[in-house]
Amino acid sequence: MSSSSIGQRFVFTSFGESHGKCIGATVDGCPAGLEIGERDIQTMLDLRKPGQSIITTQRKEDDKVEILSGTYKGHTTGAPITMIIWNKDQHSKDYDNLTLKPRPGHSDYPAFVKYNGFNDIRGGGRFSGRLTATFVMAGAIARKLLSKTLGIETFSYTCQVGSVKMKEHATMKMKNSVYSNEVRCPDPKIASKMRETILAARRRGDSIGGIVESLTVNLPVGLGEPIFGSLESDLSKALFSIPAVKGVEFGSGFHGSTLHGSENNDEFLIKNGKIQTKTNNAGGILGGISTGMPIVLRVAFKPASSIAKKQQTIDLHTKKSVSLVVQGRHDPCVVPRAPPVVDSLVSVVLADHAIRAGFIPPVIR
Repeated sequence: MSSSSIGQRFVFTSFGESHGKCIGATVDGCPAGLEIGERDIQTMLDLRKPGQSIITTQRKEDDKVEILSGTYKGHTTGAPITMIIWNKDQHSKDYDNLTLKPRPGHSDYPAFVKYNGFNDIRGGGRFSGRLTATFVMAGAIARKLLSKTLGIETFSYTCQVGSVKMKEHATMKMKNSVYSNEVRCPDPKIASKMRETILAARRRGDSIGGIVESLTVNLPVGLGEPIFGSLESDLSKALFSIPAVKGVEFGSGFHGSTLHGSENNDEFLIKNGKIQTKTNNAGGILGGISTGMPIVLRVAFKPASSIAKKQQTIDLHTKKSVSLVVQGRHDPCVVPRAPPVVDSLVSVVLADHAIRAGFIPPVIR
């Protein structure tokens, strides 16, 4: 399968470049009969589009989606669904000086070597965070499919920016408050501190990283195909495809490595007639298979690499050290725009596994 595609039964393919004519997504394998339209997809896209506040990039894009195929009379047909967004606000001249001067922290140098200089450098080309809009297009379809057929709900939120973090994990009751502020944090007091941390980094010509936590509920038991198709394996692969992601953990994650088994094990019990666990340190997955408990995962984002500070690099022609100031419009922190992207890729993976496991039929009636 192409490296631009993910999934076995619900297959998502991403295409386009940051400053090309358009970016887009094709979803193949979505069951027929799902009620879907451009408005469903647009609602998700509007949550991540650029230029919405002072703490994100000021590139102005409407990110208006167009569905080209795969739907008829407001429902999926079972055929591949292709969607595009036209790029309109490119400042490609900002990247003219980067062809032979790779930006620290970016893919410029390894991509230059791998593709012998034929890669599109403008805005990062295929390596740009702009391509996460294609993730959201596919994710919007997957989210509605999961909700309609299985009642599965996913929501993600900013739980940490720099050293500022929430003390408690979010619950489904907080879902509606995530997008009440620019930072996408359900705790308004913490969100205010996060915002100031981001603005302080911007004033210094710098950037800051952070963490997004994701919560998914109402899962059936049995999603996942061990060994190499385990739920954790496929979710991690998808999430590491988001630019700037440098870490993924489930449940107690790295903290769990500091505990004893007696502290980290999730004891089984009966609740409301169902087998559940007393705690959820496993994050809803055991042996690579969903347990029916909520899937809890966290995604760590590095600081955005494009900063206004002067940095050192190498001129690839002269092989000499040179100074570089990155021009253009960039996020001082990518985290506030990441929750809908995390939601989308989690949903894409879960939809694929739900179809593979037989929980979702080929036609929705």
